[in-house]
Amino acid sequence: MTRVLLTVDTALSWASHARGERWQQNLSRSFLPSRLDLLRDHGLKACFFVDPMPALVYGIEPIRRLVAPILAAGQDVQLLLHPVWQSVAEGVAEGARFELTCFDAEDQLDLIETARDLLVEAGAPPPVAFRSGGYSADVRTLAALLQAGLRFDSSHRPGTSALPLEPDLAGPADLGGVVELPVALHLAAAADEEIEALLDARPELVTLAVGSEPDGCDGRFERLCALLAGRAQALPTIHLADLEPLPAAAASLALSPPAWRRTRLMAEQAWPNALYRQSL
Repeated sequence: MTRVLLTVDTALSWASHARGERWQQNLSRSFLPSRLDLLRDHGLKACFFVDPMPALVYGIEPIRRLVAPILAAGQDVQLLLHPVWQSVAEGVAEGARFELTCFDAEDQLDLIETARDLLVEAGAPPPVAFRSGGYSADVRTLAALLQAGLRFDSSHRPGTSALPLEPDLAGPADLGGVVELPVALHLAAAADEEIEALLDARPELVTLAVGSEPDGCDGRFERLCALLAGRAQALPTIHLADLEPLPAAAASLALSPPAWRRTRLMAEQAWPNALYRQSL
């Protein structure tokens, strides 16, 4: 049996704000309720990583409107953080910092605690898991998460994070108190056959990621939901809030794809990263 952690990044767009759009327009572009419908129709669980930092600019109401339907649909809400919103709130036009690793240890902790408190203010349960926007994280991030009381991180993805992990890591790893749940595949950068090959390799737990933007992979998301529903006993989906911490000695699982597929994956991962910077 392979437990599947299906994660959906859910964030308002910095680019929409930069174009002068109201938060209502931003929300309509950034949140796709159809994904909740698909999950419901297929009987699947998912974790929505929600970024509350736009509340520094727009106020808390748009974040409440992100959180409420997710919880009403019986899905899991955890913490996503795009630090650029702090620069926006401070009126920094040039030199805005998009990545969490641009900040020192103390500032990373301040950002994470601010985001955590905003998410709870928006109506979410206290989060237990974190993902850094753009998958930007390092050892200082792990230390900050420990101090902030978050026990899971899902910020590691091939070619992006600066965490001390193998690039091809696919299963969970205990990093001194914080359990890393690496993203094995991002839906925008993986063909259907790659997803099936990963699931057929039978890891104990695998994390898949979907972006918040309508990035052209909605058909792929629907096919993934159908696949998981059809193999529900062998591939049960889970909520992060229900995931027990790993034993301290837990080992991670690295799936080593053929060299051609690894090269292709690394190249394709560049596209979601560019999309992230453009759509934020």
